[in-house]
Amino acid sequence: MKKLIITSAIAIALSLPFVLSAQEPPHPNGGEDPSTGGHTTVGGGTPGAPVGSGLVILSILAAAYGGKKVYQLHKDEKNNS
Repeated sequence: MKKLIITSAIAIALSLPFVLSAQEPPHPNGGEDPSTGGHTTVGGGTPGAPVGSGLVILSILAAAYGGKKVYQLHKDEKNNS
């Protein structure tokens, strides 16, 4: 029974990328030929993604998590002494 569960889990894990694959993005010109003058760039011409505020939020959350872990460790050491 254990072998059947493990085999099933491996088969499902290996087949997930085929089932959950995303569609291709649409053509940026709506299917028109880019040489006809209506050329638009993918993403609206802005280079890259805005990651500034996300990086700040991630840093704050990481610092809070690290502070919590240090506090818990210090509290546990104090209780054991």
